[in-house]
Amino acid sequence: QVQLVESGGGLVQPGGSLRLSCAASGSILSINAMGWYRQAPGKQRELVAAIVSGGSTNYADPVKGRFTISRDNAKNTVYLQMNGLKPEDTAVYYCRADVVSGTIFNRGTYRYWGQGTQVTVSS
Repeated sequence: QVQLVESGGGLVQPGGSLRLSCAASGSILSINAMGWYRQAPGKQRELVAAIVSGGSTNYADPVKGRFTISRDNAKNTVYLQMNGLKPEDTAVYYCRADVVSGTIFNRGTYRYWGQGTQVTVSS
């Protein structure tokens, strides 16, 4: 089993910054893609940013130029640096990891989600 633990959410004024972290632990051989999603009240969960093991990234248009996703493969951790926050960024942020688990003879890739962390941007 694998657990994802998120941290770093909170209340911030417009224009401020926050850094989210998500650490994966448990039965992990390797992690392929990792990503951050968000879900605002009354809306569907949406992709914010994603990063693969080699470091390539992609971002949703609303956050390009303001958010930066990064990862530390040695720590099985993904980060989301959020600058220039806007009220419309208010949401619960979830991390996702595609984890390779198992043995050399029987391995598979499984998707796990964190529990979510609240980000509120308000004056």
